[in-house]
Amino acid sequence: MQGKIMHRIFPLAATAVAAMLASGAVLAQEVVKIGYTGPLSGGAALYGKNVLSGVQMAVDEINAAGLDVKGKKVKLEVVALDDKYSPAEAAINARRLVQQHKSPAVFVPHSGGIFALQAFNEQEKFLVMAYSSVPRITDAGNKLTIRIPPAYTGYIEPFVKAQMKRYGKNVALAPADHDYAKAWVQAFVPAWEGAGGKVVGNNPMSYTKATDFYSGVSRAITDKPDVMFVGGPSEPTALVVKQARELGFKGGFIIMDQAKMDEMAKVTNGLSMLEGSIGVLPLVNDGRPAAQNFNAKYKKLHDGRDATTEMSLNYTMVYALAGAMKLAGTTSDAVAIRAKMPDAMKALPKDVNPNEVEGIDAKGGSVADTVVGWVQNGKIAPVRLSELAK
Repeated sequence: MQGKIMHRIFPLAATAVAAMLASGAVLAQEVVKIGYTGPLSGGAALYGKNVLSGVQMAVDEINAAGLDVKGKKVKLEVVALDDKYSPAEAAINARRLVQQHKSPAVFVPHSGGIFALQAFNEQEKFLVMAYSSVPRITDAGNKLTIRIPPAYTGYIEPFVKAQMKRYGKNVALAPADHDYAKAWVQAFVPAWEGAGGKVVGNNPMSYTKATDFYSGVSRAITDKPDVMFVGGPSEPTALVVKQARELGFKGGFIIMDQAKMDEMAKVTNGLSMLEGSIGVLPLVNDGRPAAQNFNAKYKKLHDGRDATTEMSLNYTMVYALAGAMKLAGTTSDAVAIRAKMPDAMKALPKDVNPNEVEGIDAKGGSVADTVVGWVQNGKIAPVRLSELAK
């Protein structure tokens, strides 16, 4: 009788041991915390949440597929902290992410925060995953920074050639007055004048503090420009365009990459007022298969809401980061991971690279022949920068 009892117990014991071993395997899985600091409250909260949703979408997909680094199962986890668009808060958050959560990389979607993190990221050995097109982010020589979007300077010469050819050589400047807009203006004016054009008006305005731009726009177009250079957040940029049209401006617009034409169209009641505008192509208007597939996936996960470029580019860079960890054989050595980022970027499948980022240059900046949008005959026509530059 005792033998029969023992016979029944041992299989149960074996099952329990197997369960414990399986549980141990799960517990042995390495968890890597991917850091995020950005605006999750305040006026820029929607933008910050958009960026974060792209990061999270990629992490969820990578975890579902399974990530193996040097023979060890790895699970990625996003730790997101609100910095309210403040550089000082971004720096505090990054130190917390690195020291408390051991994050090998921190995503940050504003230039002020990026520069704040670059003051100490090389010393503290973590990657700054910078979502900003300011070229100085990578030109400064920080060896542990990846600039996620291509530099905005790549837009300028093609935009100048296209609009000057179509409308004429006189431009009026009516952009926002924040640092990013000032940087754009500093690069834009020499390019316009170098192409034989003339700046006939210059009236930067506080886009975030005003809702009536009639007086500023009126001053900008006093000398009857052929083209207007505008840009800042989407809604006030759209109001500047709308009020310029209402004041009789018939020419074209060059729109800084901060403003999105699909969001502007909601303010201008369609694209008629945006006729002749050139700027960033909304992802929903991007006909490339990978872009359409990404948007469809995003909409399914987010109650039918369309995806944006900041979502898709950050999504792609999470995949590149995971690929670089795999190639480097480490999840913690930021220097080794950074060294493998260019190879990881080139190896990405097309379906996780909807913007067709071609690679990462020696300074850490992404490279692409970007498709932009030009409003023609009431529609946003996609066109590559290389075609515009011809």
